[in-house]
Amino acid sequence: MASPKVPGVYVTEMSSGVRMIVGVGTSTPAFLGYTKPSAKDVPDGANAPFSEAERQVPRQISSWREFVFRYSMEGLSEELVEAKDPVERRTLERCLALAEAVYGFFANGGTTCYVVGFTHPQNAVSVQDLNGDEESRTGLAGLKSVPEVSMVAVPSLWDMTTDASSEAAPDHAEGAARMAAVVKHCTEQRDRLAILDVPPGQDPGQVKTFTEKLAAPDTDDAAFTTLYYPWVKVPGVDGQERTVPPSGHMAGIWARTDTERGVFKAPANQNLRGVTELLTVLTDDQHGELNTEGVNCLRSFPDRGLLVWGARTRSSSRDWKYLNVRRLVSCLGDSIQQATTWAVFEPNDETLWKSLRQSITSFLTDQWRQGALQGRTPDEAFYVICDETNNKAETIADGKVICDIGVAPVRPAEFVQFTITQIAGQPAPTG
Repeated sequence: MASPKVPGVYVTEMSSGVRMIVGVGTSTPAFLGYTKPSAKDVPDGANAPFSEAERQVPRQISSWREFVFRYSMEGLSEELVEAKDPVERRTLERCLALAEAVYGFFANGGTTCYVVGFTHPQNAVSVQDLNGDEESRTGLAGLKSVPEVSMVAVPSLWDMTTDASSEAAPDHAEGAARMAAVVKHCTEQRDRLAILDVPPGQDPGQVKTFTEKLAAPDTDDAAFTTLYYPWVKVPGVDGQERTVPPSGHMAGIWARTDTERGVFKAPANQNLRGVTELLTVLTDDQHGELNTEGVNCLRSFPDRGLLVWGARTRSSSRDWKYLNVRRLVSCLGDSIQQATTWAVFEPNDETLWKSLRQSITSFLTDQWRQGALQGRTPDEAFYVICDETNNKAETIADGKVICDIGVAPVRPAEFVQFTITQIAGQPAPTG
C-alpha cells in the first residue's frame, strides 16, 4: 500500500499463507436404469429431450420435472393404457423403476443426481453392458469421469436379469453378479457407496440366505455395500400404486441428512416420504437377524410412521461397520486429495511439510468442531504427521511426500440402553 498522505485509518489485507481445504460434496447419487428410447424427431435446443445417444451417458438432473421432460415420460401413462400386448406393456413398465427412484430421491430431499440410461428396456442387460465403456462413457465406466457422484444405485437391476418377453422371476445369481459389478466400481473409486436392493418378493429368511451370495463381510467390497429391505409401495408417478425398490428414496434420505446434519450423521431414524406402505412388516427378532447380516431395515412404528432403522454397511470390520463412518472417511480423503494438488512439484522441504500440516490440521479442526470427529480436544480427534520422521532422505530422493493422518470418527448410538431401578418407599421418621 502506498504511504498515506491524509490522516485517517487504513486497512491492509494480508494473506494468511494457509491454503484452505473445502469438503467435497457427498449428496449426489447416480442412477442406472431403463429409459424409454428417444423419439426420432427430437427437437434441437439446450432444454430439448435427450437423444438416445445422450441418454446412455451420465446426465445431470436437477428436478423431477426436468427428468420427466428430458426422458420423455409425459405420455407414458397413456402408452401403458393403450398397450394391449403383454410384452409391450412389461417393456414400458420396466422404465418406471428408474422414474420412481428419481422421484423418490427428490421427494426425500435430494437436489441433484446423475442418470445413466439403458434405452432398450425389452432386453436384459449383461454384466459387461452394465460395466459399460469408459471411452464412450456408458454404464458404470461412464461414472468414472463424474467425481461429484458419491452414491450409486441401480433401481432397474432385477429387471436387467431377464428379457421383457420372459415371464420368469428375476434370476438371483444373475442379479448378484450385477450387484458385484456395482460394488466393484465403488470399491475401485473409493469415493462412493453402492445402495443396493434385495430381490423382490423375499421374506426375511430368504433375504438372509441371499446375502450369502454377496461379497463376504470381511472383504473390502463389503465396506462399500449397503443393502435395504423391504421393497416399498408408492402412489406411482403415473397415479398407479406399485411396489418399487427403496434405493431411490434412500439416496434422497442420505442427501437430506447430509444437508441437515452432515455426512458424519447416520442416515437413519428418518422418515420415508412418498411411501404408502412397506411390503413386509418385520418383527424385532427378524430385524435383529437381518441387522447382524448388514441389511438395513425399514420399519413402521406406531405414531411415528415409516422409518429407516439401520445404518450399516455389510462389512464385519469394526472400522467400516457403519456407513456414515465409511462415507466420512471417503469424504475427508477426497477433500484433502483434491485440495492439495498445489503441492505437486513444490520443493520437498520443511516449508512444504509445514504448509501441508497447517492446511490439513485447519480442515480437520473444522470437522471436529462440526461434530464429525470425537474427542474433547483436536489432539484427541485426529493427528497429522508430515515432517522428517516420515519423510526420510530416501523418500525425498524418490520425489515423495508422506503425510500420515489419523482420525476418530463419531459412531452412531445404535443400541441405547437404560437401566431403571425402582426405589422402595421409605417409612416416615418417627418421634
